[in-house]
Amino acid sequence: MKKFLALALALVMVFSLAACSGGNTETKNDNVDVTNPDSIPDTMTSADGKYQVAFVTDVGQLKDKSFNQGTYDGVKSYAYQANESYKYYQPANGDQATDDDRYDAMKAAAEAGAKVIVCAGFMQAGALERAAKDYTDTNFVFIDGWNLGLDNVAGIDFKEEQPGYFAGYAIVKEGYDKLGFAGGGGGTNPAVNRYGYGFVQGANDAAKEMGKTVEIKYTYQYGASFSASPELQSMMSGWYQNGTQVVFACGGSIFQSITAAASANDGLVIGVDVDQSPDSETVITSAMKGLSAAAMLAISMNDNGTWGLIGGNGTSLGVAENAVGLPTDTWKMKNYTVAEYEALYQKVLEGSVTIDNAAPEADGIAAKDFSNVTIIYE
Repeated sequence: MKKFLALALALVMVFSLAACSGGNTETKNDNVDVTNPDSIPDTMTSADGKYQVAFVTDVGQLKDKSFNQGTYDGVKSYAYQANESYKYYQPANGDQATDDDRYDAMKAAAEAGAKVIVCAGFMQAGALERAAKDYTDTNFVFIDGWNLGLDNVAGIDFKEEQPGYFAGYAIVKEGYDKLGFAGGGGGTNPAVNRYGYGFVQGANDAAKEMGKTVEIKYTYQYGASFSASPELQSMMSGWYQNGTQVVFACGGSIFQSITAAASANDGLVIGVDVDQSPDSETVITSAMKGLSAAAMLAISMNDNGTWGLIGGNGTSLGVAENAVGLPTDTWKMKNYTVAEYEALYQKVLEGSVTIDNAAPEADGIAAKDFSNVTIIYE
C-alpha cells in the first residue's frame, strides 16, 4: 500500500540532518542496495570497537521474518546509510530470558558506546527502566512499549487492532468464512491481542454486511515463546484438514509452523508485522505495522536534535500516521479490490468506522459478543 510508505518516505531528508560518524564503520560495499534491508549485513566491524546504534531483541530469533527482523531492518538501515556503527544484542537464555538477562544486553550495548539503543517488545520494560536510569547519557527506544516517565526513553507502540481489522474484513470480503487465529505470547502480549481482536471485529463487520456467519478458531497454544514447533504445525494441519481456509499467523517464528501446515494442506496464511508474502506462497496478505520506519525515525530524532519531541513520551502509531495497513502491491486478493480497501481505510481515518482497542487476554475473546462471528477457542 502506497500510503503505508509515507512514514518511511519522510525519512528521505533524515540523512542530511543526521550526525554522521565519519569513519567509524568498515568500508561500505558499493553493491549494497540500501532500499533492501536484506542486502545490508546484520553484523559489521567497528574500526574503534565502539557501536553507536544498538538493537536488543525480543524473545525469538533475530531473523524471525517478523517483529525482531522488521525492527532491526530499520536500525541497521538507518545506521548504514548514516555511516554509523551498529550491533544487535540477544539476551541470554532465549525464550527463558529474565529481566537480568535483558538488562545485561542493554548494559553491554551502552558500555560499547551506544548513543541510542532500540529495545523490542513489551517484556523489556523492567530491564529498560533500570538501564535508562543507570545510563542517562544513552537514549532508549522502546518499540511496542509505553511512556516510562524517563526523558531518555521514547515509548512507541502501534494500533495493531487497525491492521488486524483490515485483514479480517478483507479476507471475509474475499469470500472466506472458515478462519483461524494463532497468536504468540501465550495470550499476554498486548500487541498480539490487539491484532487478534481487530481481526475478529473486521471479520464480523464484513460478514454482517454480506449477511453471512463466519467461524474463527482462536488459539494461543504453542505460541508462548514465538517459536516454531512440531506441535503447533500438527495443530494447524488439523485445522486445515477440518475445513479452516485461512489462518492469521500472529507471532514471529510460529509463522514457519503455520505456513508449513498450510502448504501441506492447500491452506492460506495471513502474515503479521511485515509483508511476509516473499517468505511463503501460502500468504494471501499481511497485517503490517511500520516497525522499520518507526525505528529509523526515532534514531534520526536522536541524531538531529529533536529527541525531546518523543523522549519521555509515549507515541502510538496507526492509520493517522500511515503506519499500519495491508500490502496491496503483493496481496493475492481476487474479489476484494484495492479501491474497496482504500475506501475502508479512509473511513477508519475519518472515524466513521471505529475499532475497539480494548483487547482481552487469552480466552477472553470467546466471551465477547459478535453478531456474525462464532469463536471456537482452543
